[in-house]
Amino acid sequence: MRKNKQRIQLNNIAVTDYAAEGKAIARHDGKVIFISGAVPGDTVDIILTKNKKDWAEARAIKIVTPAPDRLEPFCRHFGICGGCKWQMLPYEKQLFYKQQETEQNLKRIGKVELPAIMPIIGSANTIHYRNKLEFTFSNKRYFTHEEMSTPGAFEDAVNPNTLTNAAILPSGALGYHVPRIFDKAIDIFECWLLDDVNNRVRNSIRDFAKENKFSYYDIKEHTGWLRNIIIRYCTTGELMVNICL
Repeated sequence: MRKNKQRIQLNNIAVTDYAAEGKAIARHDGKVIFISGAVPGDTVDIILTKNKKDWAEARAIKIVTPAPDRLEPFCRHFGICGGCKWQMLPYEKQLFYKQQETEQNLKRIGKVELPAIMPIIGSANTIHYRNKLEFTFSNKRYFTHEEMSTPGAFEDAVNPNTLTNAAILPSGALGYHVPRIFDKAIDIFECWLLDDVNNRVRNSIRDFAKENKFSYYDIKEHTGWLRNIIIRYCTTGELMVNICL
């Protein structure tokens, strides 16, 4: 049996730069730390989630002093769905760090000598710019800590902290897979990537499936009826909805 190791907490860590995959960089006692949930300029308290000799991974648990240009994320699902990892940064800063990462990878890893590169030309639209989205039905819904502590949150579902009857099934979810948890999905009620029509369609399908007690797919047991929906919205105003069984 693997023993649970107590995770190390570090306080007042100054974040200095950005790395790949939306993680920020800090240095402590000669070690590089890749931090989720922080931006350059932040001072944060962190918990180490992986600790190696020369580097570590961590997540921010408290923003002690926010960076001057830090923004409040506008999406209610930010931080748990795995997408849009830089909403707390102004768009021009996002472009700056993306270009910086690309150039550093080409120079440091690819050993490519680069000429002077013009700045990235940003998009005119920073929301509703996609024309297709795919969502997953899962019979196992992922609950956030806030949801688990909300009274009445489990009236039609199972609270994993108080599960006593294995015959009771979770309510299920229609949304995106949880990062690094392949068999659970986050119930998405509002996604800003596609025109708002995607929210109305997806939420209506969820309500209809729930009212009619349609089963959601269990990826482990290979049971359940509803698997995915694909929504495509054209500039002509035409809409395509595929429901995959």
